[in-house]
Amino acid sequence: MSVDKVREYLRSYGFEDRIKEFDISTATVAEAAEAVGVIPARIAKTLSFQSEECGCILVLMAGDAKVDNKKYRARFGVKPHMLTHEDALQYTGHAVGGVCPFAVPDSVPVYLDVSLKRFDTVFPAAGSAASAVRLTCDELEMVSRSRGWIDVCKGWEEDQ
Repeated sequence: MSVDKVREYLRSYGFEDRIKEFDISTATVAEAAEAVGVIPARIAKTLSFQSEECGCILVLMAGDAKVDNKKYRARFGVKPHMLTHEDALQYTGHAVGGVCPFAVPDSVPVYLDVSLKRFDTVFPAAGSAASAVRLTCDELEMVSRSRGWIDVCKGWEEDQ
């Protein structure tokens, strides 16, 4: 099970007991926010995009943010194309709804969008469609082995 793989991965950082598993789905931002008990914007959704270089890249962003095609193209040089459910599972080891930046192959680059920085803590999935993990943005940057903070989103307000 993918959540067990994530738990083992987070154990090396001392964060394994921050994973929460739920009896309800957390596959969408709205469902995750309800399960966790936070506003949807604090859910750190992980989107998987096609990459010619490595097959897949992951971008984590606030739950209320949307990918801005122009910003994405300026940053990565291509129009954003989401992976199919099958490809997301193949490249990340996690099924859609539980895709997260933890326990993914080293070849999968992870980026964090600045839309997350307005929150003290955020809640990305933990490898299943019924899980989440509470992390500060600094902790998320560390445990995701992020390649850095980028600005590829729109639709969010800094003062929320």
